[in-house]
Amino acid sequence: SSHALIGGMMGATLAKAGAGARIPAGLLRTAAFILVSPMLGFLLGALLMLLVSWLFFRAPPRRMDRWFRRLQLASSGLYSLGHGSNDAQKTMGIIWLLLIASGQASAQDAMPPNWVIVSCYAAIAAGTLFGGWRIVKTIGQKITKLKPAGGFCAETGGAMTLFLASGFGIPVSTTHTITGAIVGVGASQKVSAVRWGIAGSIVWAWIFTIPASALVAALAWWVGRQLL
Repeated sequence: SSHALIGGMMGATLAKAGAGARIPAGLLRTAAFILVSPMLGFLLGALLMLLVSWLFFRAPPRRMDRWFRRLQLASSGLYSLGHGSNDAQKTMGIIWLLLIASGQASAQDAMPPNWVIVSCYAAIAAGTLFGGWRIVKTIGQKITKLKPAGGFCAETGGAMTLFLASGFGIPVSTTHTITGAIVGVGASQKVSAVRWGIAGSIVWAWIFTIPASALVAALAWWVGRQLL
């Protein structure tokens, strides 16, 4: 979703105003974190898994699973907070940009209107509740097999990455982040535990999203110009 929004903005901007309307610093920072966020998620997920394995080396597996199922409630909550702190902000930014461009808001305002904030958080919560079960299955079952301890480490590593990126005001993909963390947890136990083919297909989807969304946005601008 992050890359689709960024690609869409760039495609529409290039079609309307040309390359001179871009702000290179913002683009470079965002582009850098396309690589940094999954790598950081991978590193944190792997380190947390190694730490947990060392600390609970002698713990009975059933008891360990029982405790980490409970801890996953906390780690998934933290990851969800990180998701909202980054992903919902992007949609707010798009709406705010439109309001400023149409004269309904000022660039000098400290923040977008409250109705924009409430609407975006409500929409992202509803989307999480009702949609994307095939994504849940791919992330949760097809990349690597996670036990509760591995799930806790992946979610915690992903949440840490998201909080860091949000703190610096950098839009990142939450899917990038959690996929990197899951792969890191799996690889820390055994390299063959990761289904690298599935991970590779996800990476290709990431690569194609920006140019594809940019193309659709440019075409949408052209169609809009012809009709309006």
